[in-house]
Amino acid sequence: MKPILLDVPLQLETDRLFLRAPLQAGDGDVVYEAIRDSINELKQWLSLFQTIPTVEETEIILRNAHIDFLKRESFRYLIFHKDTNEFIGTASLHAINWKVSKCEIGYWINTQFSGKGYMTEAVRELINLGFQQLRFRRIGIRCESTNLSSRSIAEKLGFKLEGTLRNDDLSADGSKLTDICIYSIIM
Repeated sequence: MKPILLDVPLQLETDRLFLRAPLQAGDGDVVYEAIRDSINELKQWLSLFQTIPTVEETEIILRNAHIDFLKRESFRYLIFHKDTNEFIGTASLHAINWKVSKCEIGYWINTQFSGKGYMTEAVRELINLGFQQLRFRRIGIRCESTNLSSRSIAEKLGFKLEGTLRNDDLSADGSKLTDICIYSIIM
């Protein structure tokens, strides 16, 4: 089957969260606020957030993510708390290679929700989507070796550290070389 014909759910649900594709006008506002509130943490790890994007730039990022979702090139979900409808963060299946049947997972969280297990819960749901519905055979997580929070999520969910690539990338701010940990889980 061609990937464009795959039925991929626009919304996923866990015990405490719902994840939905960024397809509603105005999503940029709520995501912008989370970026603004979390910029000090985000800029450590994500080159995209070295400065706070405008609401309009954030909306464009999300609309492009929706286009990529429709084209089956990546699947980004916005994460919300079920009970309060508060925006938690984003998580995505990206770097998809349909021929090899693999992808990577990326994520970031609004700082005020860190340490409560929400991202681990959301990533677990994306793993289920990737293996059960999309039939991926490998899911990876790449992160800087010093990003202990991201590494912890991978390890809690049973990902194996395949290795650390020394001086493999630039830090998010582009100021120095950094080591990248490669984690994977296979089916």
